[in-house]
Amino acid sequence: MQKTARNALRNAQAGQELAQASAAVITRRLGIMGEAMADPLRADHAELGRMGTEKVEAMAASAGAAYAGAMDLAERAGRAAAREGAEAADCLARLARADTPFAFAAAQSDWAMGAWSRAMSDGWAFYGAALKAQGQALAPVHAKATANARRLKR
Repeated sequence: MQKTARNALRNAQAGQELAQASAAVITRRLGIMGEAMADPLRADHAELGRMGTEKVEAMAASAGAAYAGAMDLAERAGRAAAREGAEAADCLARLARADTPFAFAAAQSDWAMGAWSRAMSDGWAFYGAALKAQGQALAPVHAKATANARRLKR
């Protein structure tokens, strides 16, 4: 649970850093574009050229990471659903074999308690995996924006 909380905090901090870096980069690049319009021959053509290509590269890397994370989450959900189907089938078999009301109630109770326990465990694991996927999808854009902010600050 602590690891999950640390990942949530890390993602929130990265999101804040991304917002701040983006604001700084956009502000500086608007100035560069204004300077280029005023004096095209002295424009920072290298920076103007970076503006589009780096976004495509960062977003492509982010999309790839998001896709991989989504596939991992889908696989996790599929495994949990298959397991729960098997658990339900096992419970139904136990209910069918129950020869007393107590045995019937015990089978229901065992299944219900197990389902709640598995749901809690699966929920935390899924949340942790989703945070990991979020961090991996954010990382390429964050890295590019913060690097640009540092470079353009000079």
